[in-house]
Amino acid sequence: MSTTTHHRSSPPAPWRSAFESHLSSMPSPEFVFASLAPTSSTNSKASTDYVPRLRYCIYRGMWSRLPENKHNDAPKNPRVYDSDMPTFTTDVRMQKVSELFASSAGKAVKNEQVQGSGGGGPCEAAFWVKEKGTQWRIKGTAFLVAPDIEGQEESSGVRTVKSEVGGQMRIVEGGEDKQGDWSWGRELTGHFGNCSPGMRGEKMVARFPVSGSDFDCLGSWKNPPPGKPVEGEPDQDHQLGQKVEDLEDPIARSNFRVVVIKPDEVEQTDISDPATARRWKYTLVETAWDGKMEWTKEELWP
Repeated sequence: MSTTTHHRSSPPAPWRSAFESHLSSMPSPEFVFASLAPTSSTNSKASTDYVPRLRYCIYRGMWSRLPENKHNDAPKNPRVYDSDMPTFTTDVRMQKVSELFASSAGKAVKNEQVQGSGGGGPCEAAFWVKEKGTQWRIKGTAFLVAPDIEGQEESSGVRTVKSEVGGQMRIVEGGEDKQGDWSWGRELTGHFGNCSPGMRGEKMVARFPVSGSDFDCLGSWKNPPPGKPVEGEPDQDHQLGQKVEDLEDPIARSNFRVVVIKPDEVEQTDISDPATARRWKYTLVETAWDGKMEWTKEELWP
């Protein structure tokens, strides 16, 4: 059984070109990713239901538009879709994964409920582009793409991802007749292949499109369980410093996830010249006349 997704036909977001141009000037497009953790799962004494949690991640391109990489041997999807949804990779064992499920509408908190595709919790990504004197803040919800994205039976999480993420994917020119050739699973494997063998099995160092460490994951998908106490030697399958050449390595792939940020508000603050500093806020709103979504732009003082 598969979900039917209605894809958008709108143009790229008005902030997209400047955003990607700015990120291309960074030595490594690192950003701070914020999610919400249930207070009950933390040691916080806060009186609120949720508390913020931050970490550094690395931007991995827009969903459905996998960055080119000559070293990536994974099969590629045909050029069918584009989107304005930033991505990054993570390990299912990381806390951010359970946070994106627990803070979603479904409020999934059990371990077995967060192993597959799904999520949808609120999030924010903040980029400081020093080279341009500009800060970018992307606010929205974040979804996880897991190996079950193309299983024989679709879970509620898979249906949610295909509806929420798929609904924001637009068909590119010439892609109308190729939609049946595009695969969610192939896109997931493509992201895995865009990581160096060392990143797949050791330290999160990207071969492409960026260089530098992903501070969000100081381990990787075959390391010992991240965040757990060091007690004795890890088992043979979960050692530090491993390299993975096999694109279908069962352990690494079972832990590998792509996080897709679905934006509903984007802020660009340019302070490169104090005399002309400005902030622009882009908001995704539903139009009154046809119910479609479009971006509005508002100029603000910084």
